[in-house]
Amino acid sequence: MKNLLKEKMKQNKKTVGTFFSIGSSEAVEALGIAGMDYVILDKEHGPYGVETVQQYIRAAERRNITPLVRVKDFSRPSILKVLDVGAQGIIVPMIRTRQEVERVVEYAKYYPMGRRGVALTRASDYGDIESLEEYFRDANQNTLVLPQCETRECVENLDAILDVEGVDGIFIGPYDLSQSYNKPGKTSDPEIQDIIDMVLEKCKKHRKYAFIFAPDKKTASGYFKKGFDSVAVAMDILLYIETLRDIANMPR
Repeated sequence: MKNLLKEKMKQNKKTVGTFFSIGSSEAVEALGIAGMDYVILDKEHGPYGVETVQQYIRAAERRNITPLVRVKDFSRPSILKVLDVGAQGIIVPMIRTRQEVERVVEYAKYYPMGRRGVALTRASDYGDIESLEEYFRDANQNTLVLPQCETRECVENLDAILDVEGVDGIFIGPYDLSQSYNKPGKTSDPEIQDIIDMVLEKCKKHRKYAFIFAPDKKTASGYFKKGFDSVAVAMDILLYIETLRDIANMPR
C-alpha cells in the first residue's frame, strides 16, 4: 500500500479533498479524474456500511485518489473494519482526551506501535505478502491517523494528544468546534478563528499535519494562506448542486 496523499504531504505539497455523499463508485472515480488528492468516505454521518465503503475504496484506488474514512466513533470494530477493507487513513470524530487517542492508535497501528488485529484481509492482499513484519511496517507508515478536533476538551488537551506516537495530524471540524464554544455555526467569529489559529500553531510545533474543513473555495484559499497543510472543501453533492444550479439559472 502506497499512500499518495502522505507522499505528497511529505514533499510539502498542499492537498485538497472533499467529503463524499453522492453514493456511487462512479462519483468517486469522477473525483479522481478531476484531480482531487483524497476523498473522505463518511461513516459518521453517512449511511454506508463496510461492504459499500469497500467498493468506493476500490474506485478510489483505480483513479489514484487516496481513500480516507471518517469512522463513526473510536471503537475497535469501527476502526479495524475500514482499515481491513483498504482505507488508507481514518478521521476520528469527537475526540476529547489523550487516552481516547491512545486507544485509536492501538486499534489502527500494528505491533510495535499498536495492537491492530491481524487477519488475512483485503488490506494485506488476503495474506499474499512477503512477510508479516514487512507488512506491519508498511501499514504503520502509510496509514494516516487524524483525530478530529471539534470539542473544547480536545483543544484543552491538544498538546498531549499531538504528543501521542502514531498521530499524523489533526483534522479541525469548525462547525462542531463553534458549537462546543456556544457559538454554533459562527465559524468566522474572532474567538473561533483564534482557536483555529492556535490549533494550527500547535500542529506546527509538534510537526504534525493540520487539516480543516471549509465550506467553499474562498474559505479554503484563506486556510491555505494561514498555513494549513490540507483542506477538505464542502461535500461532493453540494458541489454538484451548485454547478447544476448555475447552469439552470444561466441567461437564456
